[in-house]
Amino acid sequence: MAFSLCQEVLLAVLHSESFYKAAFPEMVVLVEHITQWQWDPSLVGLSKRAGLHIFTLAFALEVSVGKTNTVMALNNSNVLLPCTFTSCIGFQDVVFTWYFNSTEMIYQGKIKNPTTEPTFVTGNPRVEFVGSTTKKDYNISIVLNNVEFSDAGKYTCHVKNPKERNAQHNATIFLTVVHKMVETDNTVTLIIVGVVGGLIGLLILFMLIKRVVLFIIKKTQDGKKECLVSSSGNDNTENGLAGSKAEQKAPPKA
Repeated sequence: MAFSLCQEVLLAVLHSESFYKAAFPEMVVLVEHITQWQWDPSLVGLSKRAGLHIFTLAFALEVSVGKTNTVMALNNSNVLLPCTFTSCIGFQDVVFTWYFNSTEMIYQGKIKNPTTEPTFVTGNPRVEFVGSTTKKDYNISIVLNNVEFSDAGKYTCHVKNPKERNAQHNATIFLTVVHKMVETDNTVTLIIVGVVGGLIGLLILFMLIKRVVLFIIKKTQDGKKECLVSSSGNDNTENGLAGSKAEQKAPPKA
């Protein structure tokens, strides 16, 4: 999974001309010389720097808060703020930090390596770490206890990995606090489903009735044909017998 992610990152960069032109001018110069079949010894160092950029991007740090970046919580309840990170080459002494509205640090932890669980550094007493970094996914999720209306806002999960030349990445999730959860009115949906189901049922019933009627008509027609054939055969037989008897009569003697 991690290797495919690295491949996607590398391909995205190589296909994004405007991005690497702005970020890595050395790479652009190198590519232009190669495509024009122009080579210069001074390009050796340039190629090393461009290759290093590609290598760094290929092994990029990735942080995610899941498929959706919005969470709704009930006032005075506890809410989970999910966050995971991946690294193609592993990590060492990773520092992860949760921020509220980009400025207020509410939790910070440190992970020595993939075989150890995070250690608490500092944080808000209402914030509880519930993740794990020794399993398949490097989970650094937290739970915010006793949510208040003032807790609504932007929460940023930030990760720094010294093993990747201090690579940093973050992801953001937005929290909305409500007085009560609004129940979804499914009346219209149920009506539509009921109508569609009824129409399908009527269609099936119509098809069954049609098949039964056609079967009865076919049987009736077959019966009439048999009667006609039988009656026609009997008439022919009677006519044939009478004719043969007349032929068998001997001529009267004089």
